[in-house]
Amino acid sequence: MDKIYAQEKEYLALKEDTAKEMQDKELDEDVLFDLAELFKIFGDSNRIRILYALSGTELCVSDIAQVLGLSASAVSHQLRILKSSKLVRCRREGKIIFYMLDDEHVSDIINLGLEHVIE
Repeated sequence: MDKIYAQEKEYLALKEDTAKEMQDKELDEDVLFDLAELFKIFGDSNRIRILYALSGTELCVSDIAQVLGLSASAVSHQLRILKSSKLVRCRREGKIIFYMLDDEHVSDIINLGLEHVIE
């Protein structure tokens, strides 16, 4: 019995050390909130479709609407959300505004997500 108790005590000590390491690594509450908000943005299939379309090239609202079969106003609404979340950026050429992914991280998130669901 003492041997089993000693093993359990050793196991519990190991778990306490692991728990302490995890507590030391714990993220700030504001960072966790921002991360949760980011994933909420990815929770809409139309936004994912727009991001995926933009992963290959820059497009204007009317092109995105045509490719995805959505109205221009629906695309504009989603692009506003994506832009305010710093997932897309834009550039103006005359009267036309072109949208593109903000950086490689956005493309990486999309690609990793696709890998995960396709497996």
